[in-house]
Amino acid sequence: MPMTTKSGQPRKSELPSTIARSDKHAQETFAKAHDAAVDQYGEGRRAHQTAYSALKHSYEKVGDHWERKSEKGPSDAHAAEGRGSRKPTAGGVNANATKKHLMDVARRLGIRGRSTMSKDELVAAIRKSNEKARRSR
Repeated sequence: MPMTTKSGQPRKSELPSTIARSDKHAQETFAKAHDAAVDQYGEGRRAHQTAYSALKHSYEKVGDHWERKSEKGPSDAHAAEGRGSRKPTAGGVNANATKKHLMDVARRLGIRGRSTMSKDELVAAIRKSNEKARRSR
């Protein structure tokens, strides 16, 4: 079943929970990319990966939802290399953002010790916080 209705609107019941809690554009981006990927690859893991890749180009995961990035582009080294990359993924965290931006996200998520963290440590702490927020829902 497609994630979008005939009118092009996403079916909230079909969306992953973090995307259902995100803005309408994020929902539409994911749903349309997923439907196109299903047409090309069939239902399953690859369709979901393709949809998340499209979403991560314009959005970053913050806590239990996705927020629009200030600039479009790959979020991490894995996304920059594309399918088949052996580089680790940042799990939706915009690892290519500035340290100042990551500090702001960490502050909003209430991450302790952020002022002494390196950029890589901030990415890891935000990712851990995002996973905790997703599991607690």
